Amino acid sequence: MRLLLVEDERPLAEMVRRGLAREGHTVDVRHDGPSGLEAATAGGFDVVILDIMLPGLSGYRILQRLRSAGVWTPVLMLTAKDGEYDEADAFDLGADDYLTKPFSFVVLLARLRALQRRAGDARPTVLEVGDLQLDPARHRVHRGGTEITLTPREFGVLEHLMRHAGEVVTKTDILRAVWDAHYEGEVNVVEVYVGYLRKKIDAPFGTQTIETLRGVGYRTTSVTDGASPSGSGRSG
Repeated sequence: MRLLLVEDERPLAEMVRRGLAREGHTVDVRHDGPSGLEAATAGGFDVVILDIMLPGLSGYRILQRLRSAGVWTPVLMLTAKDGEYDEADAFDLGADDYLTKPFSFVVLLARLRALQRRAGDARPTVLEVGDLQLDPARHRVHRGGTEITLTPREFGVLEHLMRHAGEVVTKTDILRAVWDAHYEGEVNVVEVYVGYLRKKIDAPFGTQTIETLRGVGYRTTSVTDGASPSGSGRSG
């Protein structure tokens, strides 16, 4: 998942970010209300994790403005306030879930998975390109009847490509979707991971799922080796 964490306690925010990143998620972090509202309004997130007590603009007001603007990204309120009226206020304003500090990281992960499932009605349960299948909920990939083991980063790149099957996806698009906002390395790291994927999902099966459009980007297709579309290539 691509997550937005709006939390002003920087040590806590970094701890949560690192933990979620280890689970394969991409996490953007904001430490105040106005920047959190701006990021959440821009969209592109699967879930927003939103603290209530924030400098500049409270989590309640952020949530209210998001819903008023028609932004329906699932929101998990993460807060030290544990009164039942605080919880009721959050739900009345449009929150999807509520977690009180201190919290169990295992429970946080479970809540996030539940929110993703509830928000995923418009997305196919299993993504398919030819006989390649990717199950986002179970984090599993199969080619025909063969299960393929991928690292979290490889899985994220493949999921993004398969969600945009048939479309041209640039390296920058992939970086923004799969790497977190703190990444400052070269865009060509995407080429490395595409190479890893080809060795796992294509080479053993005689297929060419990821098509390279030189100077443009990548596109997922369903062809066998030797049937590469004209104008494309495997390098890069």
